Amino acid sequence: MAKESMKAREVKREKCVERYAEKRAALKAAGDYVGLQKLPRNASPVRKHNRCKITGRPKGYMRQFGISRVKFREMANFGLIPGVKKASW
Repeated sequence: MAKESMKAREVKREKCVERYAEKRAALKAAGDYVGLQKLPRNASPVRKHNRCKITGRPKGYMRQFGISRVKFREMANFGLIPGVKKASW
């Protein structure tokens, strides 16, 4: 499990990106790079990092499911993810 402070920091970044999205788009369209530099760093969508919705794990994230590979395997083995089963041959 990730620290609660790390999860909270990521949520804070997402809110900041949403808050400044329109302003960033307008400044980019105008070519005002000085104005872009004056915005907060966390207003840039590049600074967001995908995290597992359940554990907050930052690595091994599967976009299609929104969870980490570890939780994906556990849930798939218990049959909690529809349409996914363990391969065997």
